[in-house]
Amino acid sequence: MAIAKSAVLILLFALVCNANGAPKLPRIAGPDMFKNKNVAKDVLLPGEQIINVMDFGAKPDGRFDCTQAFMDAWQKLCHQTTGPARLLIPEGRFLVSSMYFSGPCTCQTPVTIQVKGYVMATTDISEYENGDWLIFEKHNGLKIIGGGTFDGQGKKSWEYSENCESGADNVCARNPSSLFFSDSSNVVVQGIRTANPKGFHIFVTKCTNVRLRKLKLVAPETSPNTDGIHVSHSDTVIMSRNTIATGDDCISMIQGVKNVFINRLKCGPGHGISIGSLGKYQNEEEVRGIRIQNCSLINTTNGLRVKAWPDRFAGAASDISFSNIVMQNVRNPIIIDQEYECYPDCKKKPSLVRIQNVHFQNVKGTTTSPLAVDLRCSKLFGCQGVTVRDIDLKFGDAPTTSRCVNTQPLFSGLLMPPACA
Repeated sequence: MAIAKSAVLILLFALVCNANGAPKLPRIAGPDMFKNKNVAKDVLLPGEQIINVMDFGAKPDGRFDCTQAFMDAWQKLCHQTTGPARLLIPEGRFLVSSMYFSGPCTCQTPVTIQVKGYVMATTDISEYENGDWLIFEKHNGLKIIGGGTFDGQGKKSWEYSENCESGADNVCARNPSSLFFSDSSNVVVQGIRTANPKGFHIFVTKCTNVRLRKLKLVAPETSPNTDGIHVSHSDTVIMSRNTIATGDDCISMIQGVKNVFINRLKCGPGHGISIGSLGKYQNEEEVRGIRIQNCSLINTTNGLRVKAWPDRFAGAASDISFSNIVMQNVRNPIIIDQEYECYPDCKKKPSLVRIQNVHFQNVKGTTTSPLAVDLRCSKLFGCQGVTVRDIDLKFGDAPTTSRCVNTQPLFSGLLMPPACA
C-alpha cells in the first residue's frame, strides 16, 4: 500500500511539473460579437444609463486629479449596474493617473466608454507602478468611441526611455503605454485620438476579435519607442483607416499574433510596419496570417519589414502579404532582416526563425536609398516561398537595386528594381 501511495504521489508530482513546463496554448478567436454589424453607428439603447464622470467629482480644468472620480464612475458602471449603460467622459480636460478598467462587468455588454473630452496623463512616471496608463482587461465586449483624445504627456519621460528592442538580457522597463488591452475579446476602439504617449500609443496582448478603426495616433518623430499599435499573443485583429505619425513603428507585431488584417493605413513619419523582432524569447509562438493592403507610407525610415534576431531562439512567421502599398521617400522600402541589430558584418550564429510564404505585390513610389528590396535570410533555414511582384520604386534618376541572401524569391511582373541576380 505504501509503495502504491508513493507511486501515485510521484505521478502527481510529475504531472504538475510537466504542466508548469508545458508551453501555453495560443489564443483562438471565438464568436465575433460585432460580425456583420455596423460598428461605426452608435445608438443609445432603450433604458441605457449614462454614467458621467463629472457626477463623481471629476473637474474638467486639466489640473484637478480626476483619478478617483474616474475609478468610482467605472465601479458604478461595471460592477453596480445590470442593464445597458455607458461611461461618459464629457467635453473638457481631465487629468488622471494610471488605473484599471477591469472586467468582467455586470452591466449589459458590450460596455461602452464614450470619450468626448481631452484626457491627460499625469507626468510623474513614478506613479505608474501598474506599468501602463489606462488598462483594460478581462472584457468580452468593449467599445471606446466618441472622438476624444488621450494625451500621454510623455515628453518628460522620453529621456528615461529604454530601448527594450535591443536589450540582450530581455530585462527592460518600458515606458507606460497609453491604452493597454489584455485578456479581452470583442473590442472596438474607434474615432479616438492619442497624442504624446510615454511608451506605445496602443498595446494589445492576449486578445481576440479586436477592431481598431479611424484612429489618429500622433507623437514627434524624435519620440523614442512610441510605437503606434503594438500587438502580441492575439488572434483576429482588424485595423482600418488609421493615421499614425510617431517616433517608432506605426504598427508592430511580435510573437503569438495571427489573423491580422490592416487596411488603409496612413503611416509617417515613423519606422513603418514591422513584424518582429522574432526569436528574442524562448518558446516563442509563431506569427501567421498577416494581410496588409491599401496603405501609404510617407517619410518613414523603413517600409515593410520582417525582422528576426540572429543567435537567439527559435520562432516562425508565415503567410504574410503586403499589397497595394504607396511609398513616398521611404529609406528602406522592402526588408526581410534576419541579422537584426547585427548587420553589417554579422559574425553571430544564424537566426533560428523560420520564415516562409511572404508576398510583396504592387508596391510603388519613391525611396531615399538605392537598395529598395533587401532580403537577408538565415543561412540555416533560408526564407521559403517568398514572392516579389509588380514593384516600382524610384530613387530620383538613379537606378534601384535588389539584394537576396539565403533566399530565392519568385520575381514577376513589372520590376524596378530588377530581380536579384
